[in-house]
Amino acid sequence: MNTIDRVERVVAPVVASSGLELVDVEVRPGTVRVTVDRSGGVDLDSLGTATTAISRVLDDADAVPGGRYELEVSSPGVEQRLRRPDHFQRHVGTTIAVKTKPGVDGERRLEGRLRAAGTDRFVIEGDLVPGGSRELAYDEVERAHTVFDWRAALAGTSAPSARRQHKADRQRRSSGRAIANDVETHDTDETETP
Repeated sequence: MNTIDRVERVVAPVVASSGLELVDVEVRPGTVRVTVDRSGGVDLDSLGTATTAISRVLDDADAVPGGRYELEVSSPGVEQRLRRPDHFQRHVGTTIAVKTKPGVDGERRLEGRLRAAGTDRFVIEGDLVPGGSRELAYDEVERAHTVFDWRAALAGTSAPSARRQHKADRQRRSSGRAIANDVETHDTDETETP
């Protein structure tokens, strides 16, 4: 069992007993980063309580090799890193950015709507995805994260993200063909009600 698995196994019950969900664990030399969340978000008091409990249980279990580390406990933030299939599954329907590993066929950097996520693979789609859609295995991904649309959040609308707009403009200039600036529809199965 590797260090991340050991840390997850030790801290998961403590996090759950605090009324939080364990989102991710990252272990680097000298640092253990634990990401927690709950519906409606996490307040500072909950983070403080969770940090104290996690620190105590990690020390008691001696789960981190070397014994010296800095513990960071935080909420995921607005752009969440996607590492495991359950991370992808939680964000189906949202905009994500993906960078594939070197040697994987096709364009390495993709941004689009996460259409589906299974146990081994996921599908990303959108105007900026070559061919409109691409299926990738999780082991082909170097890194991935959700994309928060600041422009839409500040305007209170669902306008295209600044990053998508810039990329579309750059592609339009380089290819000489127009790219539509239509707003993506996230739920095509729903019918509009007056």
